[in-house]
Amino acid sequence: MEQITEEEKIQEVVEYFNIYIFENHITASINTHSKLKNYNINPIVVKYLSKVLENDYTPLGVAKALYYPRVLGTSINTSFGTRIQNMFVDLKIAEGSLIKGMDIEFIDKIDNRKKWCQLKSGPNTINSEDVKPLINKFTNTINLARTNKAFKNINNTDFIVGVLYGEQSDLSMHYKVIDKTHPVIIGKEFWHRVTGFPDFYDGLVKNLQILIENIDTQDLINKGVEELAKEIEISQLFEFRES
Repeated sequence: MEQITEEEKIQEVVEYFNIYIFENHITASINTHSKLKNYNINPIVVKYLSKVLENDYTPLGVAKALYYPRVLGTSINTSFGTRIQNMFVDLKIAEGSLIKGMDIEFIDKIDNRKKWCQLKSGPNTINSEDVKPLINKFTNTINLARTNKAFKNINNTDFIVGVLYGEQSDLSMHYKVIDKTHPVIIGKEFWHRVTGFPDFYDGLVKNLQILIENIDTQDLINKGVEELAKEIEISQLFEFRES
């Protein structure tokens, strides 16, 4: 079988980002998040946020209060987390893990050992209350695996947390606690271990930047907000003063 090059694999990942994360986000922003039925509304909070955004309680202010957090926060972050795990499997960079609590499995291209990995987006994506349960989950999984002769040679360093972006110095204290027991591999080193290419992360960041600069997002936010504001204006959920 012909070996895929580093550049070809980078382009596969970039295209996956484009189709399944960016294009999906743009489509959802226009077709889904601009519809009032897709929101659970706290009338007190949206009234206040409308005042913050527009210095008044208006359909446009309410639309912005609903639309901005969804499109610029919840929607893209949820899509990113879900799709990234699928991407590693879909592009055959790794395999989906059969062990509960692990996201992917792969042969580490640096030490050539099998790794079971829980994926995290960035260096500040867990809270203090997440640390102990995560370590316990890893410990219980390792103990269970060791009862199976096929896993008799595994050790703590074979169960890792893979952080997709950032530098080792960026890791929060919560990750550093985990790293004392199970390696937290971040950014460039993580992508090297999973792809076998030492500079894969740098090339990926560079090519994603080029892609993002060329995505047409003109009036994306304005179109979505305007559509949502039209529904809000005629909705019986709201009462606005006559201007």
